[in-house]
Amino acid sequence: MTVKRAERSVLATPGSHPLMIAKALAGDADLVMIDLEDAVAPEAKIAARANVAAALRDGDWRGRPRVFRINALDTPWFVHDLVEVIAAAPGMVDIIVIPKVSRAEDVVTVATIISSLETATTTRAPIGLEAQIESGAGLANCEAIATAHPRLEALVFGPGDYAASVGMPLSAIGMPDRWDTDYPGHRWDYPLQRILVAARAAGVRAIDGPYADFRDHEGFRTSCQTARALGYDGKWCIHPAQVPIANEVFTPDAAESAWAEEIIAANLEAEREGRGSFALNGQMVDAATLRMAHATLARTQRTTG
Repeated sequence: MTVKRAERSVLATPGSHPLMIAKALAGDADLVMIDLEDAVAPEAKIAARANVAAALRDGDWRGRPRVFRINALDTPWFVHDLVEVIAAAPGMVDIIVIPKVSRAEDVVTVATIISSLETATTTRAPIGLEAQIESGAGLANCEAIATAHPRLEALVFGPGDYAASVGMPLSAIGMPDRWDTDYPGHRWDYPLQRILVAARAAGVRAIDGPYADFRDHEGFRTSCQTARALGYDGKWCIHPAQVPIANEVFTPDAAESAWAEEIIAANLEAEREGRGSFALNGQMVDAATLRMAHATLARTQRTTG
């Protein structure tokens, strides 16, 4: 179930704080993700389900998909997160984020439970899924995870839990630290590249994970630019101040859009003249260049409506 829409910024907000949920919904994030997992203390998880359901039913989502994250499959809260929230907000759930997905069967399990729950309520459309790749096992199986079920819409990188899983020393989630100077390259390059390729091969979105220091705007911008340079669609945000930066970085700028439009216009002229590849502004333009131009315009259209 591939959905062609923008997901430049995903603002995570704890399901245990209704005021924070309302503030998140009032902002400009492409997606607001109400969390029942890491952002909620264990003793507050059960009560938080009612907050999540109320926000899904009554919140002003302004046309955006209604999204929440469940707890992982190996926790005591997982099944009840699905059953209680979907039952309390019938037909008002669009996307569920699954954390710590380690194998394709995890996605199938959640999808099967959702299918059963959907038969008991009126749904606007089948509930979509986003799978977080947060472990060595998840990365090793990310290609199978990406194609596990038609409900799957995106793969999301989780740098903090991934680092813990593989034994990577890390002092803050998604941020550079002293260990980065000891490695001759970008320490996140392999998981980012592999998740991206798996997502693109399956026709789903690829979303980068969070950056812990919400006061470090330039550091967050750099992290966004790295993900955008690879081809990612967007990035998770942990604070509203990060949202405008993500939206800006993951939207093609005027120069990118103008280049794409010029390439496509010049190609139409070349086709009328019976030419294949041609030169434009001192550079050769061929079918691959044209595909890049169309991809740029498609991203522009998704992000600007």
